[in-house]
Amino acid sequence: MFHVIIPARFASTRLPGKPLLDIAGKPMIQHVWEQACKSDAASVTIATDDQRIADACATFDAKVVLTRADHPSGTDRLQEVVTHLGLEPGACVVNVQGDEPLIPPALINQVAANLLAHPKASMATLAEPLEDLQSLFNPNVVKLVTDHQGYALYFSRAPMPWCRDAFAQEPKQLPADLPFRRHIGLYAYKVSFLHDYVTWPCSPLEQAESLEQLRALWFGCRIQVADACEVPPAGVDTQADLDRVRALLGAV
Repeated sequence: MFHVIIPARFASTRLPGKPLLDIAGKPMIQHVWEQACKSDAASVTIATDDQRIADACATFDAKVVLTRADHPSGTDRLQEVVTHLGLEPGACVVNVQGDEPLIPPALINQVAANLLAHPKASMATLAEPLEDLQSLFNPNVVKLVTDHQGYALYFSRAPMPWCRDAFAQEPKQLPADLPFRRHIGLYAYKVSFLHDYVTWPCSPLEQAESLEQLRALWFGCRIQVADACEVPPAGVDTQADLDRVRALLGAV
């Protein structure tokens, strides 16, 4: 059994009020909620610090928790919500981003099942093969490497693993025998981990890379990683993304 929490903030540099933007006659957050409700989750809760989002969610009968507005990270916001919901320390929570209106329910089920199947892990997340140099060298694409058991060793915006000989050439070559992987930002957490996480200071690695999951590695937690069971559609970060999703859902 697991629970889904969908953080939804009104503030967005590129798309203000993003959760409330209309897509095929519904606010974006409703599409995300509907996809999450198609998963096997025992409950789906929207977490927001804005009354406008809470009011919109009430129109489609979603469960909403109003949170503080001063959380330093999304993980801190989740911890407030699991405390409010009274979830047990051993419970599993999946964080589904509020700008993923096309999130496949199968991925939500997968990441939750992976965490529940790995008692040594505090978190679980997903990845997919990375097969082009442009993405590998793009700092907006987060890369990861794991050990032979599928536990994360590191996440980075830099290219990794670094292939000394292949990358010394011009043009650079992407070796076919190495597992280059892109991180997919879908997480499952144990509630006990969330309670611990908010007590830890931000780590130097987390600050340098601007990646919250590095705090977990810094403090010795294990993160289980699996390749996604299906290709996840891109989320909505820009107007172009919004136009693309509107075209897709408007045609349904």
